[in-house]
Parts: sequence; structure tokens; C-alpha cells
Amino acid sequence: MPDSHIVPSAVRQRAAQLAEPKPMRRGSLSERYVKCSKPGCPCAEQSQARHGPYYSLTRAVAGRTQSRFLSAEQAAIVRRQVATGRQFRQRVDAYWEACERWADAQLDAPEAAAPAAAQKGGSGRPSRRRSSGRSRRS
Repeated sequence: MPDSHIVPSAVRQRAAQLAEPKPMRRGSLSERYVKCSKPGCPCAEQSQARHGPYYSLTRAVAGRTQSRFLSAEQAAIVRRQVATGRQFRQRVDAYWEACERWADAQLDAPEAAAPAAAQKGGSGRPSRRRSSGRSRRS
């Protein structure tokens, strides 16, 4: 195993990928077609006549769901940003895995397995109990 201060190339490569700034988002983009409540509108009976598409970005913020309506042009941009955010999360997971492999390699290194520290009962005998200072005859 190389010296623990030398960063493995897999970790270095993953870190370089994370350092590339890109606009990204968490959440999901949805596209909806809706029925209106106007009497006589064909959208109530024909699914191809429904109104839309309406786009919304939805994500969890502080434990609550937050939604934002978007135009078709904004939806195209947000779709790319959400995809970039998913790729970023995958890269973070890959970085974690590479770092954990590096940490495991340090544990498997010969200098990490000191024989004296690994033995059970390596310390001396426990100290003897001291008297409380009171006489036993009271």
C-alpha cells in the first residue's frame, strides 16, 4: 500500500469531476395535461383534448414539498439541470466509494496492524481495591 498521504488516482479523478461547476437542480420536472370544469368543454370526455402541457418543478425543502410552475422554455432548461444534478449525485457516490476503498487499503496496510495493539488483555493487572478508611468494627 502506498503512503497514506498520497492520494490514489481514482480519488483524485473523482474529486476533479466534482470540482467542475455546472448549473444543477434537485427535484423532478413534471408535465401535466388537465381537465377544466367548464361545461361543454371537450377535455372532460376526450383525453387528447385536455389542456396543457403545464410544467412544474417539485422538490422537498425543509421537509415540505415545494412546487414552481414553469414555461415550456424554462422546462427545457430545468430538464437539463435536473439531469446534471442526478449525474452530480452519482459522482458524489462514486467519490465516497473511492475514498472508502482508500480507507480500507490503509487498514489492510502492514503498518496499521501493530501486533501489540491488537492483542487482547495487553494492559497490566488492575489495581487493588483500597480500603475506605473506616474501620470495619463499628
